Amino acid sequence: MLAQWLQTSKYTVVLTGAGMSTESGLPDFRSAQTGLWNQKNPQQLASTYALKHNRDEFIAFYQYRIRTLQQCEPHTGHILLAEWEKRGMVQNIVTQNVDGFHQQAGSKNVIELHGSLRTVHCQRCHKAYASDMYINEEFYCTCGGFLRPSVVLFGEALPSDAIEKAWLAAQKAELLIVLGSSLQVSPANQLPLIAKRNGAKLVIVNMEPTELDEWADLVIHHRKIGEILKEIDSELKAGE
Repeated sequence: MLAQWLQTSKYTVVLTGAGMSTESGLPDFRSAQTGLWNQKNPQQLASTYALKHNRDEFIAFYQYRIRTLQQCEPHTGHILLAEWEKRGMVQNIVTQNVDGFHQQAGSKNVIELHGSLRTVHCQRCHKAYASDMYINEEFYCTCGGFLRPSVVLFGEALPSDAIEKAWLAAQKAELLIVLGSSLQVSPANQLPLIAKRNGAKLVIVNMEPTELDEWADLVIHHRKIGEILKEIDSELKAGE
C-alpha cells in the first residue's frame, strides 16, 4: 500500500523524529523506558538558563551528546530516504533531529526544525565551527565570544525560515510520512494535520502510539523503521 502511494504521489514529505535516530544508536528523549529526559533535567542542561548560569554542566552535557553522535552513523532507513529523493519519490525531509544523519546519508532537501549538533557557533559574531571544537576543549571564537551548539535550546524560538519551509512543504504534500516522532512537540505535530487538511494521505510509523494516529490513513507500531523502509524499497524495485 505505502509503496503504491509513494509511486503515485507527486509530492512526498517525510517528517522524522528521535525514533529515526535510535536505530543508529542515539538515545531518544521521550520514550517511556529509555528517554534521555527521564534521566536529565533539560531545563538545567539544554536551556538558555544553563548557557548563561550553568555553563560547566551545559558544556559537559553537549560534549557527551557530540561524542555519542560521532560514535554513530546513518542506518539503512536514512540511506533509503536519500535514494528515494534521488529517484524523485521524496521531495522534502523535515526533521526534529539535530544529528545530521539525513545529510550524511545523502539527502539534500532537509529542513532542520531544531538546528544541528554538527556545528557550533559564536554567540558574539555568529561564526560557525565544526562541533569537534567541543571535543577538543575549545569553547571560544577567535573574537573571544563563547561557542555554543547550533541547536535550539529550551527557552529559544525555532528558526522562522525552517518553520516556513516546513509549513509550505506540508501544504504541498500529497503524501506525508511520519517516521519515529511521538508528535508531542509543536510546531512539528501540526504538519501532519496541515497536510491532511489539504488532502494528503498520512502515514505514521512509530514504536508507540501517537495522539494523531486517528488521523492517519496507515499506522505502523512496534517495528523498526529501517526494516519497514527496506520492505517498501523491495516492493518498489519489484514493480519497476
